[in-house]
Amino acid sequence: MELESLRDSVDLIHRFDVAYFMVSLDSLERNKEFAEAMGANFPLLSDPEGGAAKAYGVLGLTRLFASRTTFYIDPAGVIRYIDKDVNVETHGRDIARKLEALGFPER
Repeated sequence: MELESLRDSVDLIHRFDVAYFMVSLDSLERNKEFAEAMGANFPLLSDPEGGAAKAYGVLGLTRLFASRTTFYIDPAGVIRYIDKDVNVETHGRDIARKLEALGFPER
């Protein structure tokens, strides 16, 4: 549902001069199949060993999953906001609203 929300909100998110992507602990092959099946219009990155998830503090205790967390990082590399309360159904629209509230530049 989260991928669908992001996919369907591409126009809202692309109002802003940002790059966005999802990261999954699944393998590259599995993520590629999933992204193609869902019609993803943004990158779905693979982190099968959990290095990125661990570095960002979102790796689950069992190391089988990462928490659904969104990091808003500005062009200088500063984390401006961390959303740990992701609603998978509305996440695309929520991201666009948060980008506007944080004053991210529009295209």
